[in-house]
Amino acid sequence: MKLVTYRASIEAAARLGVIADDLVVDVAALAETQGKKLPASMLELIDAGRPGLETLRDCLAAAGGRFPTGTAMALANVKLLAPIPRPRKNIFGIGLNYVEHVAESAKTLDTSKDLPKQPVIFSKPPTAVVGPGDGIEHNSKITQQLDWEVELAVIIGTTARRVARQDALHHVFGYSVMIDVSARDNRRAGQWIFSKGQDSYAPFGPCIVTADEIPDPHALDLWLTVNGVEKQRSNTRHMLFKVDDLIADISSGITLEPGDIIASGTPEGVGAGRNPQEWMWPGDTIVACVEGIGSLRHPVVDATPE
Repeated sequence: MKLVTYRASIEAAARLGVIADDLVVDVAALAETQGKKLPASMLELIDAGRPGLETLRDCLAAAGGRFPTGTAMALANVKLLAPIPRPRKNIFGIGLNYVEHVAESAKTLDTSKDLPKQPVIFSKPPTAVVGPGDGIEHNSKITQQLDWEVELAVIIGTTARRVARQDALHHVFGYSVMIDVSARDNRRAGQWIFSKGQDSYAPFGPCIVTADEIPDPHALDLWLTVNGVEKQRSNTRHMLFKVDDLIADISSGITLEPGDIIASGTPEGVGAGRNPQEWMWPGDTIVACVEGIGSLRHPVVDATPE
C-alpha cells in the first residue's frame, strides 16, 4: 500500500489516506462506512501495528474499488504533506554510505578516503521536515553551498532494541524518499547537524510504501535532477551498509521506536563532488525519485532575511 498524509483543502486538517489508482481514500472514513475503526494519522497507524494494516487491507478489499461518497478524492485535488509531518524524534541520517560518494567526498569535503568501518550517523531535527512541493529554503546569509542528496528513507514499525541483523527488516513499516539537503559550508568542527538540520532540509514523501510491497530494499534505482538535468543515478544495492546493517547498528545502543526514520545515505553526484562544484540557488527545481515509491519535486526559494 501507498500511504499518504494529505489535506483536502488549505483549511482542512491533515488526514491519513491510501492511494488507489488516481484516488486518495481516507482511511478512517472508509473504515467507518464498514463499521470498523482505523486511525486518522500515520503515526497512529504505525502504532496500531500489523492488526491495523490488516484491517485497512480488509476494508480496501471489501470496497472493491468502489468507494462510498465522501471517502475518496482525486489525488490531483489534494495537498500531500510529508507522510509523517512531525516526526517524534530526530531523523537518523547516514553519511558516506555509497562507495563512490566516499571517494567524491574525500576529494572536496575533507572526509577520509577510507571506507567507514561502521555507519556514520548524524541527525536532522523534526523541524527540518517539509512535504512534497514545499520550498527548500536558501538563506544566503548562512550558506553559499547548498547541496542535494537523494536517499531511501526507512520507517520503523516496531520497537528495535539490540536486534540481530537477520531480524532487522522485520522491524520496518515501510519506505519513502528523502532529500538530505546540506549546507556544506555550515559544518562545524566535524559536526553535521547544523549543516543538515536547518528548516526545510529534509524534504520527505510523497508516500510511505509498506514493507510488504518492497521485499528487497537493496534493488531500487534512485536518481535526482536539478532543473531537469540528471545529477545522481544509482541503485540501493550499492549501499556500503545495507538497511538491516543500519537497524542492527543503531539499535545496538539507541532504541528505535515506531515512526522513527532512517535516511540511508546518498550515491555519488552531489554538487560538492563536481568539478567545478555546483550548488542549489533560488529558482532551481529539484526532483528526487526512488523506484517503486515515487518522486519529490521542490523549488528552491529565497529565505534570506531582510
